[in-house]
Amino acid sequence: MGTVDQDAGVGLADLLGAFSLATDLGLGQPMEHVLRSWWIAARLGEEMGLDDDERADLYYIAVLAWVGCVADTPEVAGWFGDDIAFRADSFGVDFAGLPALAFLVRHAGAGHSAWDRLRLATTLVATGATGIERGLVSHCLSTSVMAERLGLGPRVRDGLRQFFCRWDGRGVPDDVGGEDLARPVRLVHLADVVEVFARTAGVDAALEVARARRGTKFDPAVVDVFGAVARGLFAELAEVEDVAAVVAADPVLRRPLTGRDLDDALEVVADFTDLRSTYRAGHSRAVARLAGASAETAGLPADDVDAVRRAGLLHDVGLHGVPASILDKPGALTATESERIRAHSYYTERVLARPPALARLARIASLSHERLDGSGYHRGLAGAALPATGRILAAADAFQAMTEPRPHRAALTPEAATAMLRQDVRAGRLAPDAVDAVLSAAGAARPRRRSGPAGLTPREVEVLVLIARGASTRQVARRLGITAKTVGTFVERIYTKTGVSTRSGAALVAVQHGLLDTLEPLEP
Repeated sequence: MGTVDQDAGVGLADLLGAFSLATDLGLGQPMEHVLRSWWIAARLGEEMGLDDDERADLYYIAVLAWVGCVADTPEVAGWFGDDIAFRADSFGVDFAGLPALAFLVRHAGAGHSAWDRLRLATTLVATGATGIERGLVSHCLSTSVMAERLGLGPRVRDGLRQFFCRWDGRGVPDDVGGEDLARPVRLVHLADVVEVFARTAGVDAALEVARARRGTKFDPAVVDVFGAVARGLFAELAEVEDVAAVVAADPVLRRPLTGRDLDDALEVVADFTDLRSTYRAGHSRAVARLAGASAETAGLPADDVDAVRRAGLLHDVGLHGVPASILDKPGALTATESERIRAHSYYTERVLARPPALARLARIASLSHERLDGSGYHRGLAGAALPATGRILAAADAFQAMTEPRPHRAALTPEAATAMLRQDVRAGRLAPDAVDAVLSAAGAARPRRRSGPAGLTPREVEVLVLIARGASTRQVARRLGITAKTVGTFVERIYTKTGVSTRSGAALVAVQHGLLDTLEPLEP
């Protein structure tokens, strides 16, 4: 794994299959929901005569279709509280018209005061839930951007843009339906729902929901094929012990990654993980960069340097299992909320448990919150049980997190963060040599940029960075000493120049171009 042009020991399908386990967490489903849905869709596709190209497209659409839901997670949480619980409940609704609006109204303001619930529900009714529709569009656009960055072809990207379309044309966008929907998308639409119903209520329930949504959400032809084979199909699925092994054995999906390819793919995973919270955009990249540089400073072997850097990109994957209402909570967390946060390192290790090349990264990534005195999580390891790679990652993550804003505090200065790390060393929580390496790497001068991406001016980059961090128009105006109307003009220019149309899209642009490593304005 140390050489960028050598086989990294993991294929793209394997990596995305592992990442789909994190997506399951964000959907409020048990791990392998997405992979099981793919398996169901693939078997139905065989019955319908899909060719090899369509089979490959089907897999990537299935494992990526829900990933973009992280793009609108902060917005979903603002409307409905626990975004994971909201998505888990949504599988029971044919999401269109009055049933969809009723579902949204019932969930509006969950976890908030009665007044907030009434206010949000009234707004939904008054606006016809157009804000939610914009969120769905953001989801689809963000997922297609992810597919493009992963080198997947136009058929996959176009299919992902259709994920919230419907057979009856009443989805998002509402001008696409029927035979205009790609066949893999139509198969995924059905498989995604019937997997949940069959697992939770039995095959009869799966057949019932398929027939109930025939001709509305689902393609009638797909429903008819499913009705003919459902019982045998689920009996066969029950005998499949390892869906990931089925993926690995499928020659149509064999797409090995070089070390360079793996780095690029892991950056994509990191960027989409960080979108779960407006406060964390760019965090995983920054941790990876700092941890890798620190490992090199500490004299670790080249393979370990690569491993620590890649583990930095993955260390927060388990946060997909934590609701945004907890991640972005401005006050103190309850004991239950704290436990959900502490579980994320366990989820990280579980999600990335295979293949072996990922498992090694997972073991290191899961150590990011362990401490030398045993006070960390999720294992509570101490002393010699913590390898050098884990010690460096823990120190790098701690320093980086301190210098970033969080909902309950402003970002610390590097000097204040340094003092806190030194205090952790004195208390026996962090390793002295690891902290020395991190502070040495963090102190390296960073060249200041003289121009922004896509022709953005220095002021436009300032605005882009702030909205990527989750600042509202009014907050940007106060920070920069300009009017909200002027900020709106800047945002319109930014969207036009970069080709995005949402906050999450702007955040991805900022992260991809390394604009979140500092909040200092650019030099003219």
